[in-house]
Amino acid sequence: MTNQTGKATQYPLLANPHVQLHGPVDEAMYTSFKTQVINAPAEGPLVVSVTTLGGDPEMARAMGDGIRLIREYTGRDTLFLGKVAVYSAGATFMSAFPVDSRFLTRGSRIMIHERQMQSTIQLNGPLNTLEYTLKAKLHEIEDSIRIQNEGFEALVSGSQVSMDELLEKAPSNWYIEADEAKRLGLVLDVI
Repeated sequence: MTNQTGKATQYPLLANPHVQLHGPVDEAMYTSFKTQVINAPAEGPLVVSVTTLGGDPEMARAMGDGIRLIREYTGRDTLFLGKVAVYSAGATFMSAFPVDSRFLTRGSRIMIHERQMQSTIQLNGPLNTLEYTLKAKLHEIEDSIRIQNEGFEALVSGSQVSMDELLEKAPSNWYIEADEAKRLGLVLDVI
């Protein structure tokens, strides 16, 4: 077994993340993310740590877009450190980082699942208008699936996990322990 203390010293930047996010992925986390990024050093790699049981996938995508823009406009490296739980929307956020910039702490887990929807469709009105209500909901579902799969593609890009494997396991909540995530190439290392 590798000496974990020695391994951590290989990545000294991960000891003190510039941006530390924890709790539900929501508007409050997004606000905290933006504030911490603004207050982070303007030079060198930007290290972001996350612990979350999940939340709003659109807020995760917005934070991920912020990470992408930092990389593309400044050329800075961005590093992801998942601590304890990187569930649901946390995995969506993680997908914004290249696999060679992702790390997990020992004992952490990633959980990936399909997007969820709860909705009631009320059909009320002239028959000729009801078709539009149903089509609108169908379009919402189709677009949500496209967005979900774009995130899935980003999550597995550069890893040993195929899109087919992810799509097979995601409907039943796929929990991946840190060492397994490393073996699958979803993260660079476990510290």
